[in-house]
Amino acid sequence: MFVLLITIVIVLFLAMLFVNLYFRAKVLRAYRLLIRGRVEFTAGQIMSEKRMEEEIVPAYPEYAQAIRDFGNNLRRSIRMATVLLVLITVFGGILMWYRS
Repeated sequence: MFVLLITIVIVLFLAMLFVNLYFRAKVLRAYRLLIRGRVEFTAGQIMSEKRMEEEIVPAYPEYAQAIRDFGNNLRRSIRMATVLLVLITVFGGILMWYRS
């Protein structure tokens, strides 16, 4: 049981690392395009899909798809990393409790 729990924690850590690298590449690609176009936005605007659609997209319609991609990938990355971090913490806690 102990080996299984350690294996699960290691696999989850590697999954979190892969997710982070994958989405970081996607987010940076869209971000570079937005920076070249001098698209200005705040973190609050990007994190709220409603605000993004109402405030940023109408101001920069030629970058609408890049703005949507950037916001969606950023939110998805944060959600996935949060879930994986919670799972790692839970399994790590179980591992510590089981070992005692």
